[in-house]
Amino acid sequence: MVVEYAAFIMKLLLAATLATVALTANAQDLEQLDVDSTVLHAARVLDVAAGKVISPGEILVVGDRIREVGTQVNHPTGAIVVDLGDTTLMPGLIDAHVHLFLHPGAEDLQTVQESVPERVLSAASAAKADLMAGFTAERDMGTEGAGCADVAVRNAIDRGQIPGPHMRVSCNAIDILGGHEDAIGFNPAQHVLSNADYANNAGELVHIMREQHKGGADFTKIYETGPDSLLGDVFTTPFQYTQAELTAAVTEAHRVGSRVAVHCTGEPGASYAVHAGVASIDHAYQLSPETMKLMREKQIYAVPTFTIMEYFAKHPEHPGDAPHYQAELDYHAAEFKKQLAAGVPFALGTDVGPFPHGTQAREFELMVQYGMSPADVLRSDLINGAKLLDWADSIGQLKPGYLADIIAVQGDPLANINAVRHTVFVMKDGEIVRRKAPPKN
Repeated sequence: MVVEYAAFIMKLLLAATLATVALTANAQDLEQLDVDSTVLHAARVLDVAAGKVISPGEILVVGDRIREVGTQVNHPTGAIVVDLGDTTLMPGLIDAHVHLFLHPGAEDLQTVQESVPERVLSAASAAKADLMAGFTAERDMGTEGAGCADVAVRNAIDRGQIPGPHMRVSCNAIDILGGHEDAIGFNPAQHVLSNADYANNAGELVHIMREQHKGGADFTKIYETGPDSLLGDVFTTPFQYTQAELTAAVTEAHRVGSRVAVHCTGEPGASYAVHAGVASIDHAYQLSPETMKLMREKQIYAVPTFTIMEYFAKHPEHPGDAPHYQAELDYHAAEFKKQLAAGVPFALGTDVGPFPHGTQAREFELMVQYGMSPADVLRSDLINGAKLLDWADSIGQLKPGYLADIIAVQGDPLANINAVRHTVFVMKDGEIVRRKAPPKN
């Protein structure tokens, strides 16, 4: 009898111990959830894919991920609640064509006038400015002579040492001798360095790509066309690499799970690049009907970069250059309408660098001004941009499981795309990096 009673007591103690352990574990889980949980509340939340806003809007963020999105979400005990008032919650913006290592007024001779350490500091400042403007992911399209210094900036951002967007980087762009980025027009005896890496044939392209991949590049940027000319309605631009050479580059990129993007303003270079299978045609002032058809079929993105040309037209280095830049912008806008009608897929990129970082949301307005609906511009930027950067499953939409890269803008961007220029809140990886006082209702 005593033995049975002792066994009974032992069972009770064991059950109590297990219950205590379970309660402690549940309490720890709840405590962890409370500490890492944030609820964002605003007047609206953007459904990018559907092209509509939900009102009101709430997002539950746990750690660095989105847990719930809707008109009302769970509010875990102890969660931080951020009321953003009359704003729209939307995914962090994406710029698929930036130059962190460029700044206004020092583009062509930066390799001579500024050291790489100085330029890295400027690039870090540029990354912060872009992030504060709401751009939480970017593709850096060449350091313009600073080699793989962009890898160091990307890594410092990833380690949390400096603020900035998620970055895809390319090291230097690749160019032919005497090509688009070569130091032409200066005293040859001074041997002014090119702003790009030289490659004059397929073998040299592959060699440079392997060096850059070793240096940490995420993708390859190639100059496919040289300086362009617009005489009346006749647009010309010389190609720099043959289709076979570009095919060799794309094959090499695919070997290591990477991609090729090209600076390309027109034909026949665009046709060569599309047939080779590049990921994007950046600038794309002129595309032939056949090229547009292939881009639609292959889902190769055009990245228009209107803002840079508008900036040059308004801030020409020489007063007489303004009409030329304006004529090119007008031509590009007219061609853009043809590309829209042909079903060319687009991503949004701005070429920011020669104009001030943090101001590039102007590109959204220009794409709408030249014929695209606000909903389609936002899809091009967020959904297509995420695909182009190979982050389609983690950024660009407000969905459970995606990274908590979230911004709030004043107004409704579907009603007035200008709203994206008025960012009042920025969250990246679940951390609030910028918050202004909410606007009054």
